[in-house]
Amino acid sequence: MKIIRPLLYLLLILVGAFLMFLLYATIDDYRPHELTAQSTECEPHIISNSLQIELLIWNIGYAGLDASMDFFYDGGEQMRPSKEGVLSNMEGITNTLAPYIGFDFILLQEVDQDSKRSYHINEFQEINDQFKGYYSSFGMNYNVGFVPIPLTEPMGKVQSGLMTLSLHCPASLERHSFPGNYSWPMKLFMLDRCFLINRYQLSNQKELLIINTHNSAYDDGSLRAQQMSYLSDFLLSEYEKGNYIIVGGDWNQTPYGLEPELPSHRFDTENLTYVEQDYPAPGWLWAYDVSMPTNRRLAQPYDQTSTPTTIIDCFLTSPNIQIEHVNTIDLGFQYSDHQPVELKARLSNNQ
Repeated sequence: MKIIRPLLYLLLILVGAFLMFLLYATIDDYRPHELTAQSTECEPHIISNSLQIELLIWNIGYAGLDASMDFFYDGGEQMRPSKEGVLSNMEGITNTLAPYIGFDFILLQEVDQDSKRSYHINEFQEINDQFKGYYSSFGMNYNVGFVPIPLTEPMGKVQSGLMTLSLHCPASLERHSFPGNYSWPMKLFMLDRCFLINRYQLSNQKELLIINTHNSAYDDGSLRAQQMSYLSDFLLSEYEKGNYIIVGGDWNQTPYGLEPELPSHRFDTENLTYVEQDYPAPGWLWAYDVSMPTNRRLAQPYDQTSTPTTIIDCFLTSPNIQIEHVNTIDLGFQYSDHQPVELKARLSNNQ
């Protein structure tokens, strides 16, 4: 009895501490509105409706998922590399982005502002400082005071999101929350997914929408289905107004009918989630490079001959956009588990 009573007290203390932690996490939970407008603080540019535009998308993996890393969510064991590793990856990321100064739009995902996993380095600010003369926007999609997993090295504080850099001053900026989330208490520690919209005035009185998205991963597919349905309704509504739309980012799913030609890489045929056919409607086009993977699995460090790879980073364009060129930049997954993809397209007068 003398042994059991202290053990019971200890158990009660641990249970109480856990319940207090859940209470704190619930109160502190990030609850963004469905629509959040951001200030532009510049005079909106009027863009020609026949402009050729150049875009780049890249999920930089918080500068923590380089080729040497596995990741605990994907069946690996690690959460982050050393601080020196993150700093080295950030240098590689900024060096990779440097030649794209002059592109109209740069759309990035998993850009940390203040996170333990990236040693509280303000990646957003570092990249923003590099693109002088650009207009930047940020859509927070991961804002948790303390993520308690993995238990051996908790992820801790995370502040991260989407970053859009624009050579043109937008007329407006909008963060749209995707519907759906995990059940409580898991949702307290997961991402609050969103897409980030830059709107531009065109010379034909219509608008160009550049949309940065990062859809759900690690779910059974139900969250992605809700998100894609919500996005479809929004895209079709905007296109009916005569607007021009380009969506780019990490979809965490593969375009319908994709048959990649990856002679130098192993294509992942076991973990595929396809976008439905003719999404969101006939005439809309997906832009991707079939010859090069954009993402690798993180169950183990990267090995070109054995690591499963796939294509989930791509562009979706409305029927009034002409795709001229798309290319995936092969970095050998040196700085991130994703590779950048560039697109050249032109606005068309054909509605």
